[in-house]
Amino acid sequence: MSNTLPPELLRVVDANLNRLKEGIRVIEDIARYVHNDKELSTSLKHLRHQCRIEPIEELLISRDSVNDVLRPTMQSEMNRTDLRSILIANYKRGQESSRVLEELYKIVEPSFSERFKNIRYELYILEKKNVLGLDQ
Repeated sequence: MSNTLPPELLRVVDANLNRLKEGIRVIEDIARYVHNDKELSTSLKHLRHQCRIEPIEELLISRDSVNDVLRPTMQSEMNRTDLRSILIANYKRGQESSRVLEELYKIVEPSFSERFKNIRYELYILEKKNVLGLDQ
């Protein structure tokens, strides 16, 4: 269904879809391997599996990682002091990416837009529970 977006927007979709899945995966692995939290890791895994656009070939064709103008690491990306800061950064990464996807798909595929909105709200809920749970 992504073929209804203009080609220049497919690159935006590809980047944000990757960002979204990567952010969720970082949180999922910390929940699974560091905190041994089966419930949270399972929730995150299910959420990550909802992050897909078919057919993937159109997204791969649009990918241009070599010419990404912000490819070099930004100093702000290096500001991680502990696992908590990594979790927060990756929740934000996922929320922001899902918002971009939600907005783009409003113009061509409202059901996709709604899916990414639901993912974003689920990340808000999990972030609150997860991060505040670390403080206790």
